[in-house]
Amino acid sequence: MNKMQNVMIKGTKDGITLFLDDLCSYEELKRELAGKLSSQHERDAESQLLHVKVNTGNRYLTAVQREELVELIGQKKNLIVDAIDSNVVTKEEAEKRWKEQSVTTVAKMIRSGQVLEVPGDLLLIGDVNPGGMVMAGGNIFIMGVLKGIAHAGCYGNMDAVIAASAMKPSQLRISHYLTSSPEKLGNESQRDLECAYINEMNEIVFDRLQSLAGIRPGLTRFEGGR
Repeated sequence: MNKMQNVMIKGTKDGITLFLDDLCSYEELKRELAGKLSSQHERDAESQLLHVKVNTGNRYLTAVQREELVELIGQKKNLIVDAIDSNVVTKEEAEKRWKEQSVTTVAKMIRSGQVLEVPGDLLLIGDVNPGGMVMAGGNIFIMGVLKGIAHAGCYGNMDAVIAASAMKPSQLRISHYLTSSPEKLGNESQRDLECAYINEMNEIVFDRLQSLAGIRPGLTRFEGGR
């Protein structure tokens, strides 16, 4: 009767993926992984650098165990670990993801010198005065006049958007991109310039708020629209 394999190696166009059994002991898993990697290394000794993704299934790995696996795989000179994926997350990781996906609603005016920062989306009911600043890990929606600075996706989310009832910003930032207020943003053109996002050319552009449904279909809070 064949022994069940605790480590399975699957080749991909980008490298290899290691599927690790989540029922055996961690020490047993490491021993089998070391043996499989040695056999793989002998076959691929002359090959170019291979990128490795590790899938641990329902096994939770501590930070120390993750470092051990990365070091074990990295001993083979042609292997480099890109990611270790698991179906299990810690309470802290779950709380962090929840905060990043949550919407914080604030009803106040952001005055000059004030900074408001939230981990997820921001819904501000009020104005952002010149010299004031709002920051969000996700999107920024302002039911008021934006005259100060708004920084959406401040932790690196390039899909974030900024929307306001009246868009007169001194500066807009999305992820690490920034732009000043567009020229000729007068009262007549104001109604057509209510949101900002990063386009396929990696530029911050302005558009009508109704366009968000097509531009960012993942914004489930917006339904329909043309």
